[in-house]
Amino acid sequence: MAEFPFQRPRRLRTTPAMRRMVAETRLHPADLILPAFVREGISEPTPINAMPGVVQHTRDTLRKAAAEAVAAGVGGIMLFGLPLVKDAVGSQGTDPDGILQKAIRDVRAEVGDDLVVMSDLCLDEYTDHGHCGVLDSEGRVDNDATLERYAEMARVQADAGVHVVGPSGMMDGQVRVIREALDAAGHQDVSVLAYTAKYASAFYGPFREAVNSSLRGDRKTYQQDPANAREAMRELALDLAEGADMVMVKPALPYLDILRQVADAVDVPVAAYQISGEYSMVEAAAANGWIDRDAAIMETLLGVRRAGAGMILTYWATEVAVRLRGV
Repeated sequence: MAEFPFQRPRRLRTTPAMRRMVAETRLHPADLILPAFVREGISEPTPINAMPGVVQHTRDTLRKAAAEAVAAGVGGIMLFGLPLVKDAVGSQGTDPDGILQKAIRDVRAEVGDDLVVMSDLCLDEYTDHGHCGVLDSEGRVDNDATLERYAEMARVQADAGVHVVGPSGMMDGQVRVIREALDAAGHQDVSVLAYTAKYASAFYGPFREAVNSSLRGDRKTYQQDPANAREAMRELALDLAEGADMVMVKPALPYLDILRQVADAVDVPVAAYQISGEYSMVEAAAANGWIDRDAAIMETLLGVRRAGAGMILTYWATEVAVRLRGV
């Protein structure tokens, strides 16, 4: 008998129906979380130039976006507040009537428990220097003084009705301090999504415009070095020991190896954040006719899901959820 391939993997790729049936990785609308920005003092949504299709919402348009996300089957929404006034300690971040707390109440009033309402727990949107914490006399981020601010932020966000807080500042001990503050205030049911491995990435650029960032310099002294992988596993162990309910890797695509390691190591839900630069690269290339936009979006999300993320924060959440449901 002449030599000939007996095994033909191509048999399982012959038709769309066959490929769909044997697909190893699937996306579901509930896997997706929509990051959304709400800006104080505007009467119309403000487009973000570096992120085509994404806007800074008014309170009213944010409510509409949340309702649309529910209708599409999106799993959650992550809220970022953009205040009119900033100061050295980010006072608006802990004001019960600050823009983020108002937005949490607005969204909960609109969708109730039909959407998991998450909030960014960080000071960078509220500080006039743009860092994620308060500064010491030498201009360095003071880790422990920042933790006191985070505890207060956790309490006011929980009082506003948030389901999940997302501490993104990469301060040592932040998960424990936030968990203790929530429990002491009677908010034992509020979950903590730990930004476990948040890297000092070059891909955050468009986000800086999205949140009207005042940052001078960089955040390399507290966000992780892109060169390091073992360090992420150390951060993971600490976050879990401190009481994290869920963990996250950010960014997503440049750190799929980290995401895989984290997913293999834990028994809690794992998220990944497909950040602004990832979004903007696809949109820019598609606008120039260099790639198929819809196919590229789905491929990137499948890659993140395949690497181990059970939840994906993506600015395409509602659009992709609609596509997945065929509605």
